[in-house]
Amino acid sequence: MRTLIDVSHEIEAGMVTYPGLPAPAISDYLSREAALGKYAEGTTFQIGRIEMVANTGTYVDAPFHRFAEGGDLASLPLERLADLEGLVIDATRRTSRAIDVDQFENLTLKNRAVLVRTGWDVHWRTEQYSKEAPFLTRAAAEFLVAAGIALVGIDSVNIDDMNDGQRPAHTVLLSAGIPIAEHLCNLDKLPLTGFRFHAAPIKFCGVGTFPVRAYAVIE
Repeated sequence: MRTLIDVSHEIEAGMVTYPGLPAPAISDYLSREAALGKYAEGTTFQIGRIEMVANTGTYVDAPFHRFAEGGDLASLPLERLADLEGLVIDATRRTSRAIDVDQFENLTLKNRAVLVRTGWDVHWRTEQYSKEAPFLTRAAAEFLVAAGIALVGIDSVNIDDMNDGQRPAHTVLLSAGIPIAEHLCNLDKLPLTGFRFHAAPIKFCGVGTFPVRAYAVIE
């Protein structure tokens, strides 16, 4: 039987995704009470209003997030976002915060969505989530680019070391046109292989990051 596994976080008002960035504000533009009398008797609608930064919840980064001349969300091909052969890298037994090349060696990576499971999603919406979190090294990012992956994702607060202002993993991956999915979750519910991965954001022009409903399909 086919199984769908949601690997994205819920978004709700007041939720902080990344330290220093504002939480989303969710309200009614048209409430059900205000809709009374606008339609037939007994018929109401709600139209929501959402104010938030693009880096909210589980999201995908496009090259424009890092580079002014990089492609935006609207330019990302679906071939890099949807119906991708998935591969989970189990990095939960790592000996340090840094996830290096050795985690990816001797694996078939080309054209795959490579999802790095660190287990850090258990700290989601706690102070610990943004402290001493696991990340990919520059060498690991360069290895993934050379291997020809389609997309890379991680269940951590950032694919980079938050203490490194150069953001080498973002720089290497996005310069190669490889989308990055951050703040994934539930990767422990996926097999290491044998699933298809989907994480397509809205086709916003002039925007480099936006939330996604990321999920895996297991046949």
